[in-house]
Amino acid sequence: MADVDQGSVLPSETSPLILDGLNSTDSNGTDAVNATVAKFVATPEGTALAYGSLVFMALLPIFFGALRSVNCGKSKNSSDMPETITGRDAARFPIIASCTLFGLYLFFKIFSQEYINLLLSMYFFVLGILALSHTMSPFMNRIFPANIPIKQYQLLFTQGSGETKEEIVNYEFDTKDMICLVISTVVGVWYILKKHWIANNLFGLAFALNGVELLHLNNVSTGCILLGGLFVYDVFWVFGTNVMVTVAKSFEAPIKLVFPQDLFEKGLGANQFAMLGLGDIVIPGNCLMFSLYPAPSSLKKNTRTYFYTSFLAYIFGLGMTIWVMHTFKHAQPALLYLVPACIGFPVVVALLKGELTEMFSMAFLSHIQTT
Repeated sequence: MADVDQGSVLPSETSPLILDGLNSTDSNGTDAVNATVAKFVATPEGTALAYGSLVFMALLPIFFGALRSVNCGKSKNSSDMPETITGRDAARFPIIASCTLFGLYLFFKIFSQEYINLLLSMYFFVLGILALSHTMSPFMNRIFPANIPIKQYQLLFTQGSGETKEEIVNYEFDTKDMICLVISTVVGVWYILKKHWIANNLFGLAFALNGVELLHLNNVSTGCILLGGLFVYDVFWVFGTNVMVTVAKSFEAPIKLVFPQDLFEKGLGANQFAMLGLGDIVIPGNCLMFSLYPAPSSLKKNTRTYFYTSFLAYIFGLGMTIWVMHTFKHAQPALLYLVPACIGFPVVVALLKGELTEMFSMAFLSHIQTT
């Protein structure tokens, strides 16, 4: 499941699919594809480990991002409120993603892949540091020694003077944030220099967790519109053209989770990867998050049933994607299987509980405001 990005704060508009046995590049940046590599056949143990690890890594940002999103929604600080996606945004999303995907395809056809990826690497280097720092912050707050003084810092950039003075950047941080930034920068340098799959995954997990935590759909119907549109988008670009597969193979950025199938043979230097695009994590993760919020009076208690149902539906859909891809040896659009599962399972539960209308009327913002 590879991924193509078009995001500002983090990669969100993506093109998810699975690619089996994708080749990386070596430490000198040269292409590692050759006749021997092309004939690589993963062992059953290596395949099982790779797929199992991808599923496990995909569940982490969904679960923890959803929990952190609830806390973010309870914040009374308006600056901490998540960005909300409306039905109109959801309808436009597949169109914008398609234009971005095809634009990247043309760029890779016209310009040198090396220079494009160099530019993208620097872009994601900065984004990755910020995303990983934000991800680490709650953990740093818990483990930071109490006997070490915490100093406050402020980064301020202004434009003009006097009454026309305007703030461009006003970033406040403390000692704990500085430590997170230093650690994240080390990971970023490691990624830039080596493109190692572990560094890639650290950034990818951070992007995915931030995407689930900081982006909200305004109601369940919007989630269905978004999933439905991306379902068509995903199927068309994978089965209808070679655009998505071409871009996924050419695009070197931490917008996918990878795990080597030849780990047992080559250790940490393995280079035959199964992949999972971040879009296959962030989009379904945002759509199942609604059930963690307090239920409106029209719904019966224990709405976490919908969260558990959606969570199991995601595991089922992802497992089905992997099974079909492994059986037919062809890249698969993950949303082809995730969308019916993530919508169908909760709908069946709502029908059994007699809450179908109420479930589709659930609104994220109303839940946040009542906490």
